[in-house]
Amino acid sequence: MEDADSANGGPKKSSPLIMIAALAVLTLMAGGGGWLIGGVLAPAPVSAEEAKIIEEAKAAVASKNAGQPQAAGEAGKKDDELPKISTAANGVVQLDAITTNLAYPTENWIRLEVALLFKGAPDVAMAEQIHQDIAAYLKTVSLQQIQGPRGFQYLKDDIEERVDLRSEGRVTNVIFRTFVIQ
Repeated sequence: MEDADSANGGPKKSSPLIMIAALAVLTLMAGGGGWLIGGVLAPAPVSAEEAKIIEEAKAAVASKNAGQPQAAGEAGKKDDELPKISTAANGVVQLDAITTNLAYPTENWIRLEVALLFKGAPDVAMAEQIHQDIAAYLKTVSLQQIQGPRGFQYLKDDIEERVDLRSEGRVTNVIFRTFVIQ
């Protein structure tokens, strides 16, 4: 056995020079790959014109905010002053919150806030009728009917169907903003 190993030259030892060269090649490949990916993912540098426009916009915003100091309590007050009915440009009407008790169990309450997306100009009178219709419907719903994701989907489908019937197709979407059961 020993003669066979010594005849073939025995087990060969790898040269440290080959190992260092392979490590250097792998290091260069990793560095090149990182540079390539960094060039692809990095944002393009901002030109002088773009930087000037950005600075002008920041200065305009700063000067606008400087004349109107706003305390922490004023932020909530400003939101309360927003109108409930949006402009005719977007056709969205936010209905007042509906809070009522359920049919069964009567000690549970439901709070629902919805917005209606109209085709064309919003109709405020129709939105109020829809609001009353949804409130009346919620008084007939039991907790077992609206439990879980499937129950919520059924409730949503029922309300959308009632809105579609009441609005005669003028409301394209019912947007559920808040849904709380207590």
